[in-house]
Amino acid sequence: MAIPLQPLSLLEVCSNMDELKQIHASMLKTGLVSDPIPLSRLIAFCSSPSSGDIKYARMLFNKTSSQNTFMWNAMIRGYSKSTEPGQALLLYTEMISNSVPHNTHTLPFLLKACSKLPSSKGTMQIHARVVKMGFGSDVFAINTLLHAYAVFGRMEIARLLFDQAPRRDKVSWNTMIDGYAKCGEVEVAFKLFKEMPERNVVSWTTMISSFVKVGMNKEALNLFQDMLIAGVKPDNVALVSSLSACAHLGAVDQGRWIHTYIDRNQIQIDPELDCALIDMYGKCGHMEGALRVFTKSKKKCVSIWTAAISGFAIHGQAREALDFYMQMQKERIKPNSITLTAILTACSHSGLVDEGKSIFKSITSVHNLNPTIEHYGCLVDLLGRAGLLKEAKEVIEIMPIEPNAAIWGALLNVCKKHANVKLCKVIGKKLMEVDPGHGGRYIHAASIFAASGEWDEAVRIRRMMKEKGIKKFPGCSSITINGSVHDFFAGDCKHPQLKEIHQMWHQIVERLELEGYRPEVGNSLLDLDDEEKEVAIHQHSERLAIAFGLISTKPGTTIRVFKNLRICENCHVVTKMISKIYSREIVMRDRTRFHLFRDGICTCGDFW
Repeated sequence: MAIPLQPLSLLEVCSNMDELKQIHASMLKTGLVSDPIPLSRLIAFCSSPSSGDIKYARMLFNKTSSQNTFMWNAMIRGYSKSTEPGQALLLYTEMISNSVPHNTHTLPFLLKACSKLPSSKGTMQIHARVVKMGFGSDVFAINTLLHAYAVFGRMEIARLLFDQAPRRDKVSWNTMIDGYAKCGEVEVAFKLFKEMPERNVVSWTTMISSFVKVGMNKEALNLFQDMLIAGVKPDNVALVSSLSACAHLGAVDQGRWIHTYIDRNQIQIDPELDCALIDMYGKCGHMEGALRVFTKSKKKCVSIWTAAISGFAIHGQAREALDFYMQMQKERIKPNSITLTAILTACSHSGLVDEGKSIFKSITSVHNLNPTIEHYGCLVDLLGRAGLLKEAKEVIEIMPIEPNAAIWGALLNVCKKHANVKLCKVIGKKLMEVDPGHGGRYIHAASIFAASGEWDEAVRIRRMMKEKGIKKFPGCSSITINGSVHDFFAGDCKHPQLKEIHQMWHQIVERLELEGYRPEVGNSLLDLDDEEKEVAIHQHSERLAIAFGLISTKPGTTIRVFKNLRICENCHVVTKMISKIYSREIVMRDRTRFHLFRDGICTCGDFW
């Protein structure tokens, strides 16, 4: 008997469960529901996670007396993509009990379910079934196994399987590269990438994104250029990752070039790419560019508003950040946790205590969110910077979340700023307890005790640091000249133009001394004498970068420096003086914010 085509045709264009139930009712009336082909289509639609209902699919499945392999596979696939992946394994047990034939899709669907479970035990059991049933040479099954093992970080098993596979395709290689990268073995991933016989856009994108995630931003941009040279058109993920690399390096020239590439190639800009562009311009010190992207954005979601607010925050433009924060709510865009962190940071950097406290209260009262550790950190920083140390300490004592190193570090910085030595000593010791592997904690603690004249304790902490083999995270400053990023470290002796840089710095020192500058050597370098301390201070990475900028650019050109640590007070004073002596604008982004030095004044108002 010929099968009526109308219900089958309707199933092809069905888009939601309401329509599906109407088709199901029609099939019940006509008796078509007893035919395995339309019934299989019905179950397949219901088991789809995008538009179906897995419970409805299971009801249909249980009622049918003619369950075929397609139906079993559809149910297993549905559960593998649902919030109940364990049900796929239970269903597979029934499938074996009923001696239902398998095909090449059955086991890969199961492996997808296994990858969502807390243990790799299920994956290993299904792997055994793959081999036993003769699917060990099927590339689809192999790739799904590779993915499942990579999800659990079992790269040793994945590599063995990969090396022994009779056939490997691009998916096999990409899965291994992604697996190694996510396990932190980026060098191994890159080695595989270079050995790959044929790369596609996924291969390039995976490797670029992996470099960015581990902070290898220069390598990411170099690979992006190689990708273009190879004739591979980047997708939006590759563009977002490359823009993120530019943002971290402060490489505005490369960022602008990528933006131009996007426009010239008429690449569709989605919200994520808009955010990446806004973030790049903001972190590179170009809020004008960030705002141009924001204005042109067709869909201003919460992430795009947040990116703009974050840009204002790191530039110390709190009033502008607050204006955007109010405007987004007028546009009925509800701020999320990251938005609230950004606006609280803006208030903190500009000393807007009342506004910041009001926003913190609104997290619960208005937005029905629970304050996160980041929100509490912003509040502590806000209060501390304003000199409200007692109130800041009370916040830490009553907060419902266990304070982490960032919270204590925020309080320590403001205590040092306000010369509260007693509290500094308490917090310094606390930080060494909660973050024992961070060299900066020991340096801060030792400096605090030295400043109060407790030399024995300061030396003991320094000795403890050396005995534990803990090293201070090195300060690094970068500057982009003619599209090339140059990195400088404290006491740098590797740059090819080092001789000219030092000569320039000596000239700068002479000019500074004529203006009456004498460095405050302090107690931060305990094991050096005063002369050595002064040399060490003069070799701070940002000073070398500025000297290089002066000899590498034309008079009047703005110098842009990006530092991974907070700028010290000595360097802040020196940079203000250099901006006046050499009539240069110097833009510096440190770990927390931007500083614009012009005519001997910094836009931060010495408040950072």
